[in-house]
Amino acid sequence: MSDRSQLDEDALAYHFLAPAGKVGIVATKPMATQRDLSLAYSPGVAAPVRAIAADPEAAFDYTSRGNMVAVISNGTAILGLGDLGALASKPVMEGKAVLFKRFADVNAIDLELDTKDADEFFNAVRLMGPSFGGINLEDIKAPDCFIIEQRLRETMDIPVFHDDQHGTAIICVAGLINALHLTGRRIGEARIVVNGAGAAGIACVELVKSLGAKPENCLLCDTKGVVFQGREEGMNQWKSAHAAPTEARTLADAMKGADVFLGVSAKGAVTAEMLASMAPKPIVFAMANPDPEITPEEAAAIRGDVIMATGRSDYPNQVNNVLGFPFIFRGALDVNARTINEEMKIAAAEALAMLAREDVPDEVAAAYGRRPVFGPDYIIPAPFDPRLIHVIPPAVAEAAMKSGVARRPIIDMEGYARALRARLDPTANMLEALAARARRERKRVLFAEGQDERVLRAAVAWARGGYGEAVVVGREDEVAEMLAKAGQADAISEIEVVNAETTPYLADYVASLYAKLQRRGFLERDCYRRVARDRHIFAACMLAAGHADAMVTGVSRKSSVVLDDIGRVFETRQGRKVVGVSAVLARGRTVLVADTMVHEMPTGPELADIAEQAARVARRLGLDPRVALLSYSTFGYPTSERSSNLREAVKLLEARGVDFEFDGEMAADVALDPAAMAAYPFCRLSGPANVLVMPARHSASISTKMLQQLEGTTVIGPILTGIEKPVQICSMGATVSDILNMAIIAATDVG
Repeated sequence: MSDRSQLDEDALAYHFLAPAGKVGIVATKPMATQRDLSLAYSPGVAAPVRAIAADPEAAFDYTSRGNMVAVISNGTAILGLGDLGALASKPVMEGKAVLFKRFADVNAIDLELDTKDADEFFNAVRLMGPSFGGINLEDIKAPDCFIIEQRLRETMDIPVFHDDQHGTAIICVAGLINALHLTGRRIGEARIVVNGAGAAGIACVELVKSLGAKPENCLLCDTKGVVFQGREEGMNQWKSAHAAPTEARTLADAMKGADVFLGVSAKGAVTAEMLASMAPKPIVFAMANPDPEITPEEAAAIRGDVIMATGRSDYPNQVNNVLGFPFIFRGALDVNARTINEEMKIAAAEALAMLAREDVPDEVAAAYGRRPVFGPDYIIPAPFDPRLIHVIPPAVAEAAMKSGVARRPIIDMEGYARALRARLDPTANMLEALAARARRERKRVLFAEGQDERVLRAAVAWARGGYGEAVVVGREDEVAEMLAKAGQADAISEIEVVNAETTPYLADYVASLYAKLQRRGFLERDCYRRVARDRHIFAACMLAAGHADAMVTGVSRKSSVVLDDIGRVFETRQGRKVVGVSAVLARGRTVLVADTMVHEMPTGPELADIAEQAARVARRLGLDPRVALLSYSTFGYPTSERSSNLREAVKLLEARGVDFEFDGEMAADVALDPAAMAAYPFCRLSGPANVLVMPARHSASISTKMLQQLEGTTVIGPILTGIEKPVQICSMGATVSDILNMAIIAATDVG
């Protein structure tokens, strides 16, 4: 079976799997009781109806309109497949709706209109206006797409956006800004050729002109050649608006001496001779799908100085609309914009361009299969970049406010960006306050494994993020070499590199460790070897001596081994056990699980200690702890010998007079579901538990790792607590973001 056939088979199976398709409806309010239904529908619904009738703007307060976009097509220009009809376009439109939700938490519904008449299409959409906060037009043939969009924008008071036009243009211009920057050009001086005078091509011409390109320097071409002033054949009002005063008549003529080629046309449109005739350091965006006007391999064989972009994901610099439309609508909806204007498009393009110049997170590297660095092969951010959600919408929203089309301006833009960061990344809201504290306190943090690139990049991110001083354990020459390979050669000056050979405190560290271990079977030379040769023990000794404030380690060894190593250096805090607490975040809910690292089969007293430690961590994370000691039995039924440890722990917590809610033993559903808990009116918990104490380490580990694999769930940790100094141990598969998060947790002493 060919790759294409296999892909088709897999795609059909994907869409066929029950429930068929890709979208569904999920209620956002409780629907469990008769009262819920009476509030959601009759008679309670009358109240918001009256409020909206009195003030139409109230619809954005009392309904989903403010976060609802319609994705609408008639199927006359489906992807690269052409006019296959409205019904055939439904899988594409469902996919578009899913992308809105996946990337920007915008609710979207697909609508397929069975008409090829522009007037009928316009009227149908116009009449549905009250249902939506925005309209995304898709896969409509030219020139109908121009006519429909223009009439809808003139008639409706919500954003109307034909993504095939403007989405492509915005991402293209973002890449163009960076390509011009890399080649030392200014857009006002660049000679630009656009091949393809359909929806995307004309939008590209319009946007580059809005950005500052001179009209006389922009040549638009179609299948009949250059669109020049005086041409009559194959013209329409949209092409005529961009007719240039030029003697060039063919694409080959236009390409001579051109600085930039933007192609939204057809495979093979650019020949070797055309590319060779362009100016030095040519910029070629061959965006035809599925095959570009000229491939990067062909271009590289002709011109070694070319900067290329395509519409394909298997080449660098993909012009992908998903970088634009979800985030542009997010920003427009959040200020209740009347339209999406040129200022908002340019703001999105410029924000995308600036984002590509920053160091990329691990999520982007995983998507690429390598770590991209700003340069000719990385001028456009990847759609997997988690920063898009909190970079693009604020830029769009601010442009909407400045240009006067925002009806609900945002006062606190920094707060808005933080809210966006938390909207799709559930860890962000919890970590934001800790990060702010870390920036205030600026602790000196040890990154123990300087031989790992992830650790180095996390250390650089720590320093550059203003969190404090980053100290890396490693050899300076090796660290410098790894940073250079990662495209961050200058970062060596921003971090401190230490090791046993260069520190003046080696003898002090050895003496301190020997004093702790001499009656535990260790000779002085044993301690010397451990301090001098083991990064974890060296870093721990450095932390113990007060030469750093916190420490992060664990990515190169199993956590149990690392825990044993640092256990030789540190004691537990007075009256506490060493415990691992994992934070599970799902759908806006946070639950801590303990112990996920240390105690295999804890006794009753150990379970009580674990509960106290976990409650402390909960408070450090801003939670009011409600602790449930979990079992498969609930308050004595069914009886189990293993539940006796949990019952003993509850009695010990009672005797200790702890200052947090707790109860057990209980099953997980009773602990987490208010309805199940209601069957036990004597339960001490005032609401669902947010701290779960597991009966054994294996059950804790299994539970958190299983949840981590489920869609929409994020697990932080385990957060190590109970050690006399702030130490956090990452997992061996930790990303740069994970390591940085654990550094923040260590520096703020959450454990």
